[in-house]
Amino acid sequence: MSDSDGGCCRCCCSFIFTLGLTALFMWLSLRTSNPKCSIENFYLPSLDTTLKNPNDTTLNLTLKLENTNKDKGIKYDAVKVAVSDSQNRNHVVANVSVPGFYQGHKKKAKKNGTGTANLTVASQVTSNNGMRVFWVDLSTSVKFKIMFWYTKKHKIRVGANVTVNATGVKVERKGIKLKSMAPRMGSFCV
Repeated sequence: MSDSDGGCCRCCCSFIFTLGLTALFMWLSLRTSNPKCSIENFYLPSLDTTLKNPNDTTLNLTLKLENTNKDKGIKYDAVKVAVSDSQNRNHVVANVSVPGFYQGHKKKAKKNGTGTANLTVASQVTSNNGMRVFWVDLSTSVKFKIMFWYTKKHKIRVGANVTVNATGVKVERKGIKLKSMAPRMGSFCV
């Protein structure tokens, strides 16, 4: 009798251990990470003091979106970018929209966007030595493609300050990384 009890217990323990390992590997293969977003170029011609006609109401920007997932593609809805005078988003300077697209795993995409700027708000942003700071807010929804199926939609909302010089171009040479605006508690993101 004791032999069969030990065999049953051993079988049960190995089943639970195998089930635990399977759950761990499934979790590791199905978890996703959000894309990295940055602003590569930013140009507001209405602030360019070197132009003869500063009444150009366009805003041109280039977004860089990077999929860091090894085995998962990302399907983006329309990417909406709002540029405002401050992080409080009191006055909108311009809205830019980039049409939705699919991005394969471990791929980078650069997307150009153009919007119409509100010259009154743009000129009212306080200037320090010709430098002006705008808040850029990016929002979209994404679905992750895992093998042959898509996950539910996940909302992404990121933002950053962009400093623009007297020629209407962003000051930073490198891309400005857009960061999540979710409140943080300890080391965990809410």
